[in-house]
Amino acid sequence: MVAKSVVKRFKEILGEANVLEEEVDRFNYAYDAAVLEPKTPALVLKPAHRDQLGELVKLCNENNLPITVRGAGTNLSGGTIPEREGVVLLTGGLNKILEINEEDMFAVVEPGVVTSKLAAEVANKGLFYPPDPGSQSVSTIAGNVAENAGGLRGLKYGVTKDYLMGLSFYDVDGNLVKTGSRTVKCVTGYNLTGLMAASEGTLGIFKEITLKLIPPPQTSKAMMAIYDSVEGATETVAAIIANKILPCTLEFLDNFTIRAVEDFAKVGLPLDAKALLLIEVDGHEGQVAEEFEKVQKICKDNGAAKLQVAKDEAEKNKIWEARRSALSALARLKPTLVLEDATVPRSKIPRMVKGIEELAKKHNLAIGTFGHAGDGNLHPTILCDKRNEKEWHTVEKMVEELFEIALDLGGTLSGEHGIGIAKSGFLANEIGQASIDYSRRMKLALDPNNILNPGKLIGD
Repeated sequence: MVAKSVVKRFKEILGEANVLEEEVDRFNYAYDAAVLEPKTPALVLKPAHRDQLGELVKLCNENNLPITVRGAGTNLSGGTIPEREGVVLLTGGLNKILEINEEDMFAVVEPGVVTSKLAAEVANKGLFYPPDPGSQSVSTIAGNVAENAGGLRGLKYGVTKDYLMGLSFYDVDGNLVKTGSRTVKCVTGYNLTGLMAASEGTLGIFKEITLKLIPPPQTSKAMMAIYDSVEGATETVAAIIANKILPCTLEFLDNFTIRAVEDFAKVGLPLDAKALLLIEVDGHEGQVAEEFEKVQKICKDNGAAKLQVAKDEAEKNKIWEARRSALSALARLKPTLVLEDATVPRSKIPRMVKGIEELAKKHNLAIGTFGHAGDGNLHPTILCDKRNEKEWHTVEKMVEELFEIALDLGGTLSGEHGIGIAKSGFLANEIGQASIDYSRRMKLALDPNNILNPGKLIGD
């Protein structure tokens, strides 16, 4: 319960309509896209201007109120599930694109700007913002930074941190901290910009974010490679990378996912295919032609039964529509969907996919596997019913074994979804207890009352 005097002060800062007290309103922000128990916050705050953020976080700190920042709530690891005695800070109203600088190729945005909106505005200026998480039509830039979101183009173009030039954020005392620059090079002070990427809201509250833009590729070509075996598809992925070719996108779908997507989107996918690779090459026209020819040969050499090359932009968009609808298609099949993103070195993709198949058979669970095969980031998606306690226990066991396989292959617990609370208990298996203790000491120094998204990433 938040003291009445504190609630009154919040209302003075934000206006009464922007402080949500009713339980039905607060429950809307009790959960995110992870399969975890919801926690209804004590209060929900809706700032209308970024300059209000410092005063809000200072007030929370002075009153030991845990604060969880929430953009669109698409988080898949419990990173935006709040504390029951705390507040949720909504940044959706802070959605202005403050500047798109065409001369120096950067953009400055407020935290609540939707990713696809920024990409579209940048494209209208003849520039390119590559990060494209699957939730880009609703996810916000601050959330992308907090989770270091990736996407389909991550193989060639990198992830959010690779475009993060600088930002300003509020510390727990409400002081404005500035880091990074609008210049290409900047080594002024500690690399706080890098520290804030993937910090999951545990170190500060973003006010403004500066992002690098690049020229768009001149041309591109896309195709769908159809396989009679999963092994052929996964070996193709490893072979493309081994031949030092970096497609713009290199996506994998297994037969289970293919059938779900076709039933959902009706885009003409081959239902009898054991696996598909969706591949796009972009760049200068000559380079694209040369690399595309090489990729086609590699696909055929590794057993592709058929190659369908997109004839135009419409056909190319149809290919990516199929991939982007995978999660929605699978979500229709069972009451509960558990989407994982353990990631392995690209050469280990064949072994990872084989391991997933063996786990599915061992535990008799329905699993659709798709994802960014080109950068080793697969999304094995377990379909189940959490209300069935026995089945849910099996799912939890399988997830543990999935993590073990990824780590044994030299991989990581999460490629792009973050740790949150869903994976914090497994973190020591990857980075060791000393790394966690070091991180906790840093967190304690910066946030002594532990009010900034407590319990996330490094646990309590």
